[in-house]
Amino acid sequence: MRIPFALAFSLTALTACGGSSTSGGDDGPDAAAVDAPPGNGAAPVLPAPTGTCPTIAAGDVTFAPAGIPPRKVKLALDPAAASDHGELVIYWHATGSAPTEAAYSLGATQQAITGQGGIIATPYADPAAGQFEWFIVNQSPKLDDFLVADEIVACLAAAHRIDPAHIHSMGMSAGGLQTTAVSFYRAKYIASVATFSGGMPAGFDPPNQEPANKFAALIFDGGTSDNVFGVDFKAASEAYQAKLAASGHFARICDHGKGHNIPLDAAPSVATFFAANGFGAWPSPFEAGLPATFPSYCAH
Repeated sequence: MRIPFALAFSLTALTACGGSSTSGGDDGPDAAAVDAPPGNGAAPVLPAPTGTCPTIAAGDVTFAPAGIPPRKVKLALDPAAASDHGELVIYWHATGSAPTEAAYSLGATQQAITGQGGIIATPYADPAAGQFEWFIVNQSPKLDDFLVADEIVACLAAAHRIDPAHIHSMGMSAGGLQTTAVSFYRAKYIASVATFSGGMPAGFDPPNQEPANKFAALIFDGGTSDNVFGVDFKAASEAYQAKLAASGHFARICDHGKGHNIPLDAAPSVATFFAANGFGAWPSPFEAGLPATFPSYCAH
């Protein structure tokens, strides 16, 4: 599945989003990581709801953060497996794609996650964002997409439907770039991320909201042909990995060599990566190497 995508980045616009916490509060429930060692005992700082939270159900649900237009979010969950210790995966889709991309990308792994009480939340893009799906990818300083993520986290936590130590983000192309941004700008609660053709293009050097959180990253790129409309996603992915490694994060590159496409064989490994790398799981349990079950093209 080839995702149409184009991109222009501006350091001025991107840094306008950085360094400011608009999460709606600094207090949140503490919780130990599930399926991961406690690391240094750090706990995520969760936002509080800023609007009326919706009824949590599978399908399209509308979240209404204060000060911005309400936003639909597609939730994948299993009502029979509802749990207060399931993981939350926020998925950001590519330009020209749709929230159904999450199910395509994860395949049977989506049912495995939801069957254990997890939730996959895929926001719809605001048409006002511009040519590309997410405001930051359009060089916009608007924080709307980050506020939507905050409201998802806040409402699901308030409903006791997620483990606060297992909030993750992933996405493809524009969604991979959005995930990269989320990892820095929402580092107060993000445990680990996976990017498909995302990373840090030239001129994008975002500040970290919470440098003490050494979140982990599994970074996929499609090799030398992963270059769309002048964006070299291989180089951008390598730049992201280098920045994280220099700051003490666990970050591994997986170069699948198939160009600007979603690596469909990656989903089980991403799920394993998220389960092992909860908030506060430092050093990563994979510090000595990725499991042998991960794709051979990953840097084990």
